[in-house]
Amino acid sequence: MVVTSPSPSIAEWLGSDADDLMGHRAKVPKSQLHLPGGDWVDRIFAQTDRNPQVLRSLQQLYSHGRLANTGYLSILPVDQGIEHSGAASFAPNPIYFDTQNIIELAIAGSCNAVATTLGVLGMMSRKYAHKIPFIVKLNHNELLTYPNQFDQLMFASVEQAWNLGAVAVGATIYFGSPESGRQIQEVSKAFARAHELGMATILWCYLRNEVFKQDQDYHVAADLTGQANHLGVTIEADIIKQKLPLNTGGYRAVTQATGEKYVKTNYLDY
Repeated sequence: MVVTSPSPSIAEWLGSDADDLMGHRAKVPKSQLHLPGGDWVDRIFAQTDRNPQVLRSLQQLYSHGRLANTGYLSILPVDQGIEHSGAASFAPNPIYFDTQNIIELAIAGSCNAVATTLGVLGMMSRKYAHKIPFIVKLNHNELLTYPNQFDQLMFASVEQAWNLGAVAVGATIYFGSPESGRQIQEVSKAFARAHELGMATILWCYLRNEVFKQDQDYHVAADLTGQANHLGVTIEADIIKQKLPLNTGGYRAVTQATGEKYVKTNYLDY
């Protein structure tokens, strides 16, 4: 006779974190959440100031690939060649120096769209723009300036993205950086023009400031990234790209480190 031990419960697997994780109660009730669904564009965007062409572009994104009509998106983003250098990004897989293979990878993965540089999409526009939605990343952090300035600079125009058949444009803002004011203005203007031309807008809402690194890395703090998201939708980003939070208390940590109240917010007690 074989005697088996009962499988450990979830609480046993979680150990000392069990009470905190399993007993957590969100402050926002489920009834106030806008959950993804097949009617996402109708439910969320139809009543906004987006014109019909933007709604059509958004629907193209949400209706393509294996996640079509679920309200979820799977986008292949490949701008590492500029952000981290082409050699560091593609040397392990040299076939991706060939721009066609980037788009073919997105198609093979049945992604909703492919997001990459003007150069990559421009070279493959006539062959693939009608096969998978294109997202042109407008700005990048170039990696040749020394010392690196960690600044997002415009590499492409909205008109160029429209001309090659893009469904949407994307951009990054380094919220909290010394250059963020200029970046917010540039991206806001670009997004407004993209909407005029009927394209959707996607914003990479990242944080960048050395003071956010204290006892932990608060670049991924829920209170700081949440505020970045709030600023992103304020300039009418249709879709936000954000890193998952790993901690919270970023405002409090900055206040304690600098001796100055960072902002007047209840997050200081969060």
